[in-house]
Amino acid sequence: MSAQHEAGRATTHRVLILGAGYAGMSAAIQLAARVKRCEDVQVTLVSTQEQFTERLRLHMTATGQQLAELNIPELLEGTGAQFVRGWVTAVNADAKTVRIDDDRVLHYDTLVYGLGSVADAAAVPGVADHSYTLNSPEDAEVLADRLTRLGSGTVVVAGSGLTGVESAAEIAERHPELNVVLLGRAEPGAALTPKARAHLQSALDRLGVTVRSGVEVVKVLPGSVELAGGESLAADAVLWTSGTRVSPLAAAAGLAVDERGRIVTDTALRSVSHPDVYAVGDAAVIRQGYGVMHGTCQGGMPTGVHAAVSIVRTLKGKQPKPFRFGYYHTPVSLGRHDAVVQFTRPDGSPRKIHLTGRTAAWYKETVSAAPWPTFGRMKKMPASGAFWPRGGRFTRIRGAR
Repeated sequence: MSAQHEAGRATTHRVLILGAGYAGMSAAIQLAARVKRCEDVQVTLVSTQEQFTERLRLHMTATGQQLAELNIPELLEGTGAQFVRGWVTAVNADAKTVRIDDDRVLHYDTLVYGLGSVADAAAVPGVADHSYTLNSPEDAEVLADRLTRLGSGTVVVAGSGLTGVESAAEIAERHPELNVVLLGRAEPGAALTPKARAHLQSALDRLGVTVRSGVEVVKVLPGSVELAGGESLAADAVLWTSGTRVSPLAAAAGLAVDERGRIVTDTALRSVSHPDVYAVGDAAVIRQGYGVMHGTCQGGMPTGVHAAVSIVRTLKGKQPKPFRFGYYHTPVSLGRHDAVVQFTRPDGSPRKIHLTGRTAAWYKETVSAAPWPTFGRMKKMPASGAFWPRGGRFTRIRGAR
């Protein structure tokens, strides 16, 4: 790798990675492993916590189940990457600085922005004050304590997407004494094939989950939720899983963002307004031939790896390649011993084949645990992390090379 020079002296190229989710961790480990022997490249990962958050399993934490403790500095061990714990409070994209906890300033030459998203508690009145979310293990543990102390009553899960379905099933299985109601505009499993959707609905029926589709929560009150049309439902606890939002930091930094505040990227995942900033995971607007990617672990990790590979190519004086990714499955847990796995085309539309029952539950848990061995392999063999479905014609964008 060619060294950076300033006034005839070799200088260190500083790569700063914000956020240690699936995408940020992938970027940090992949990049650090590839530049490990390069003294002129410094990789620093910033996160609010030292423990990695398994977002895919927070519905388990919410029902009192213990997950493995995954320490970020330990995951980075041996890569040479530095770890900084703290809250990102400001980004100055022009000065190339990041403020941590308001009192520390970190400088960068290349930034990887992976601060991700959280439940949108501001979209509906009362959500922030009277609902629980699964934004963090701490949030999930607070809900777990509430569910344990209820003894009886009604739990409303607002949002019929995959997070809502998994959460409703997990709560109903672990707390059969509670009445679990799943509310949402769409039918649960709407993107699955009819047979896969029928299995999902049958599982919810078996677990005693009451499903209300075609409804919209317009207000959350202490002890109830109000629906469009004026109907009110009693609720001893409300779990909000409807919609997400991203941090306003990117917009405040002057980066080009979309109407939801996500960073708009070029084909190589660079900010269209600041090419020294890469955006990964669900903090980014990433366009493929089929449209904009939605935030998932299966797509987030490849974005982190691609950003790392692109940075290495740029440091070598080469042009980064376009990012391409095709979906291949939609796994949905339905408690600990049941699930449905819908295999998909690269654009996310369902194929005919799917798995159900214990086989699907095993598959789902294998997928959820896959990042850790993947991180371990990348530390030893960085190239092993650069394999994922590119999607063929589904992801090809005309004019991209």
